[in-house]
Amino acid sequence: MHNDVERVLLDEEAIRAGIDRVAEEVTTAFEGMDFTVVSILKGSCIFASDLIRRIPIPLELAFVSASSYGDGTEAGKLKVNFLPAGNEIEGRNILLVDDILDTGRTMHTLKDEFTSRGAAIVKSCVFLDKPSRRAVEFNADFRAFEVEDLFVVGFGLDFAGRYRNLPYVGVLQPEAQERVARSAEEARIAQSASA
Repeated sequence: MHNDVERVLLDEEAIRAGIDRVAEEVTTAFEGMDFTVVSILKGSCIFASDLIRRIPIPLELAFVSASSYGDGTEAGKLKVNFLPAGNEIEGRNILLVDDILDTGRTMHTLKDEFTSRGAAIVKSCVFLDKPSRRAVEFNADFRAFEVEDLFVVGFGLDFAGRYRNLPYVGVLQPEAQERVARSAEEARIAQSASA
């Protein structure tokens, strides 16, 4: 798995420092408020879990499932699979947490959805921000790192479901992308044939 990475962009030490900084910013912003951290699955679970352990004020945790990449490297149509229950949203102060802010569609759509369902405040926090890829106007309230327009994996970010467990953020080698995409396609064909 490590051999599939062309180069490391953010090592474990840099990631820890970035999360510490963001945790301080979030703590300052939400101090004295009841708030809920909503982790956008699956990618943000690692970042969100490290982040909340560094926030020394009371909070609740909820999850929303949304995806736009599938097995590719380009964001496609957003699919929201589930949202927290109404009582976890209405009147609540929400911090939406995602692994990466790319086109902005996921965060924009979810912020609108939470607001329309009665959330009092909806702020956004991302592990990585790729402003050069923005397709809709959206800026995160908090971000750990800004990265250039590269396809990255690790620390929750995946390619076709793989590499989330890397402890750093790296650029995937093109050959690895091709191999993994081919393997995912073969598995999808085999699954369709057996259905």
